[in-house]
Parts: sequence; C-alpha cells; structure tokens
Amino acid sequence: MRIYLDNCCYNRPYDDQTQIRISLETQAKLYIQEMIKNNDIELVTSYVLEFENSNNRFRQKKETIQKFMDDNESFYVGVEKSYQVNTIANDIQQTGVKEKDACHIACAMLAECDYFISTDDRLLKYQTNKIKLVTPEEFIREKEG
Repeated sequence: MRIYLDNCCYNRPYDDQTQIRISLETQAKLYIQEMIKNNDIELVTSYVLEFENSNNRFRQKKETIQKFMDDNESFYVGVEKSYQVNTIANDIQQTGVKEKDACHIACAMLAECDYFISTDDRLLKYQTNKIKLVTPEEFIREKEG
C-alpha cells in the first residue's frame, strides 16, 4: 500500500498541541510514521514536497522533515515528471483546489498511491475515484478496520 503525506501532515507535530484535534492528528501522523519505518506501508515523496519544505522558515523543522522523507521514501516523483504533474494538477484546479495542493495530489496519482493523507479540511473536500483523500485518523481507522 502506498501513501502520500502532504506538507501539513509533516508539520502537524510542530503545531499547538493544546488543541485536541491537532493533538489527535499528531498522534495519528506519528503512528503512520512508525508504520512507514516498519515497512508496513510505502511512502511516496516528490519534488513538490521538497520544494514546499525548503521554504519552511524553521531550519530544524525543515531538516527533520527532509531527513524523514529521505530515509523512508519508497518512491519519489521527480521534477522530470513536472509536465505530467502540471497536466493532472490543472484538471484538479478546475474544481477549486489550490495550485500547490493540486500538484501534491497529482504526484500521488502519478505514483499510484492508494491514499493521500492531509489535515487540510478544504483540500479534503476534493474527491476522486483515482485516490482516496483522508485525514491521518481516517487512514488508521481504515487500515486497522
């Protein structure tokens, strides 16, 4: 099973944990990371994720996230696929999804991911039969259910 975590998932553990929703999403994301490390699921990363992460103004967060991706990716969508990514992303954007989010989804689709995992409520409203968009908690419920 292949998954793609968007940038907000990677950053969730650094958010304000006093909010219960954020805390639960963080725990679920960390559990997913353990599943990845144990080779229970395959992690897909992309040049889009690397670019977005490179713009993180907090050096430690940026480096920690990049290291996790480098150490655990099973499949990488490189910049040589940018034409295909942009073509798919343009169609996705027609539904109201923002450009960078559409590019993330397009990368996940190109990599034939089973799940696209995000904590972005607005993005999760986009649905397609090509990939399942879920929160970290929804993913765990489905995987373990």
